[in-house]
Amino acid sequence: MRADRLLSLLLLLQNRGRMTAPQLAAELEVSVRTVYRDIEALGAAGVPVRAERGPEGGYRLMEGYRTRLTGLTDAEAGSLFLAGLPGPAKDLGLGAVLASARLKVEAALPDEPAGQARRVQERFHLDAPAWFRDADPVPHLRRIARAVWEGRVLRTHYRRWRGEVHREVCPLGLVLKGGIWYLVALAEDAVRTYRVSRFVTVEETGGTFARPAGFDLGAYWARSSQRMEAALRQQTALLRLSPRGQKLLPMQFGAAGRQALDGAGPPDAEGWVEVELPVESEAVAVGDLLRLGPEAEVLGPAGLRQAVAHVVGVLAERYAGTS
Repeated sequence: MRADRLLSLLLLLQNRGRMTAPQLAAELEVSVRTVYRDIEALGAAGVPVRAERGPEGGYRLMEGYRTRLTGLTDAEAGSLFLAGLPGPAKDLGLGAVLASARLKVEAALPDEPAGQARRVQERFHLDAPAWFRDADPVPHLRRIARAVWEGRVLRTHYRRWRGEVHREVCPLGLVLKGGIWYLVALAEDAVRTYRVSRFVTVEETGGTFARPAGFDLGAYWARSSQRMEAALRQQTALLRLSPRGQKLLPMQFGAAGRQALDGAGPPDAEGWVEVELPVESEAVAVGDLLRLGPEAEVLGPAGLRQAVAHVVGVLAERYAGTS
């Protein structure tokens, strides 16, 4: 591990020029004292590292020195597919591996492409999780990821909405959707999807499995997502929306809200329009639609309108008389 760190330190100095000990320590996730020892080790190995004192000081390589020790390990090459997702890469235990791989790729590039790569990194950043949502705790993610990679059978204890289940699964792949990790696995002769945060325990059985021929993780996920959307949105609500409600609808309901507005009827004298919006079950739809507040009126179906009216009545009674 120290050899990998020394190479990473060397590539940092080569790619970025002068760096201070605290900067190097932050990049390598070690202490400043460790950086001092590693600098001494590089010097003893014949690497021409120069120390410069003063406010603008730091460490740099002698002018013109470059190393060509930039070969990627198997793990580093695989981690490059997560290059735009440093948070998830760290969740999978690949944070340091990914950082090392990026340094090696940068060092192997000619000056102009390397500079362009650095500018892209400085100017663009991908943050996968949605707003106002803390990441799920996923204590078993690394073990699951290892089993996915090595084709190992897992014995699991999983918490479902309908109760808990104990099951052996053959993990086929991991999916990160909106900041939430999902496991796609073969269990009881069917491919199923599991939310990683709901695994209570995960342990290897010691057995391995053969991956189904032709299984395509991306294609499976697309089909599964479409089925879930269709299963969830089985009802259509007829809404009347104010001008402000028309702005809120896509913010609250995403693509479904935008599509509903595209099919909206003509506005009335006050700018209100009628739209048809696919919604989930009545219990879920009531809470979702109440987020629009007084900017929306549910016109139908009658059962949904009555359910919203009931909740509004309960709230009005609860808050009546309060100042």
